[in-house]
Amino acid sequence: MVALELTALAVFLGALGWALRDVWADAGPRLRHADLVDLGLALAVVAAYYLVFILGWMRILTAYGIRIPYRVALQAEMLSMLAKYVPGGVWTPAARVVALRRLGVRDTPLILASVLLEAGLSAVAGVGVFVIGLAFVDGVDAPLPLIAAFGVLVAVLLYPPIFRAVASRLLRPFGAHEVQGLPTRTALSLLAFYACTWPLGGLALFFLLRSVGGDPALASIPFLGGASAIGAIVAVLAIFAPSGLGVREASVYGLLLAVAAEGVALGAIVLNRLAITVVEAALLLVGVLLIRARPAHVEEEPEPPLESHPSRA
Repeated sequence: MVALELTALAVFLGALGWALRDVWADAGPRLRHADLVDLGLALAVVAAYYLVFILGWMRILTAYGIRIPYRVALQAEMLSMLAKYVPGGVWTPAARVVALRRLGVRDTPLILASVLLEAGLSAVAGVGVFVIGLAFVDGVDAPLPLIAAFGVLVAVLLYPPIFRAVASRLLRPFGAHEVQGLPTRTALSLLAFYACTWPLGGLALFFLLRSVGGDPALASIPFLGGASAIGAIVAVLAIFAPSGLGVREASVYGLLLAVAAEGVALGAIVLNRLAITVVEAALLLVGVLLIRARPAHVEEEPEPPLESHPSRA
């Protein structure tokens, strides 16, 4: 399976490189002379995005009765982000399970359910931000009906009775009996939270475009946040590409053409890949150092609060 994935990735990257062969002549000099101030601002915003994004996962775990310190969540989340680069497609959730089991959390089904909820809620919020962002930009060439249908499908799968049935069946090999959905108020608050995080991704793209000579309008930031969300969604769905390598860039590149020239868009997506990888590695190191400086031990509550919650989404 790994060999097939790597073969498919090589074919895709080769085709992508061939398709963009004429654009590299413009993008290359822009990358060599990128503005370091704008690049530094982009790195800072990407770091802020991850540092804020982690709070959503912590809130989901709390709903399941698992309370963890921020430094533990930081280490586990960044480890799973970097694990996406390993072919196989299973290492992202596995990294979080391993990270939390080492700290005393033994309920693997609930950890995996929290990862599913994080991905689903973030995706639905991202689709919403993208649709709203279209109002601020003209000439976007995107399969809007397909994107909207995907958002609706994920929202339906997150509906508690459906999520309970699907997640319980998926996670049965890991010992799950019945996995509950999130309470209504929690689910809606998390949707709003993730919808507020995606514009941070848009702000990072804004500075990356500026760093390679682009001049995007401030009003395009919501659209750029939506484009970042679509790229992240495609990266998860493209299981043959570790961390969506190449696939994410191709998706975002196509959307960026609505606000930037080809060379600028290509330069920005190359820097975006480097930025997210560098920031993920740096934050993982910070998380490891914080854990070593102040060891943590986490225990699950005997009865997760959502099981007795009267409301369901």
